[in-house]
Amino acid sequence: MAEEQAAEKRLSIGKIYLKDFSFESPQAPHVFRQSDWKPTTDLNLRSGHTAIGDDQHEIVLTLTVEAKTEDKTVFLVELQQAGLFEIAGYEGEELGAIIGSFCPNILFPYARETIASLIQKGGFPEFVLQPINFDALYLQSKQQQASAQAEEAEKH
Repeated sequence: MAEEQAAEKRLSIGKIYLKDFSFESPQAPHVFRQSDWKPTTDLNLRSGHTAIGDDQHEIVLTLTVEAKTEDKTVFLVELQQAGLFEIAGYEGEELGAIIGSFCPNILFPYARETIASLIQKGGFPEFVLQPINFDALYLQSKQQQASAQAEEAEKH
């Protein structure tokens, strides 16, 4: 019985692709004349999920990187790295963890390389995104949902 359940579970990558991206450098070429270039950078990260058929799932990891100096945007990168995954035989919390943590973790290195390449091609120094712990982000999201539900239940 346990062997039948294990055999029914499938998780595979069908396709990894770049769904959308943009690069803006509104201060160019003047920004390249600055000798003391020390921008602050902000990273915004989110993931989304769309079921496509019974076992097919599109996971989209969206990253936005903005560099600023003196409240002026130096560059802005927006990227949607996507993947088509076959996920079968998983339900509930297990499926949620695959969609919310495992799949974004697979997509991140592709997004990271694309962002680094775009920024460098934009004329800026090497930019390295640090690793992201998607397991911790997923657990934090689940905790926030539970807290919000508890607060909502208290109101009623």
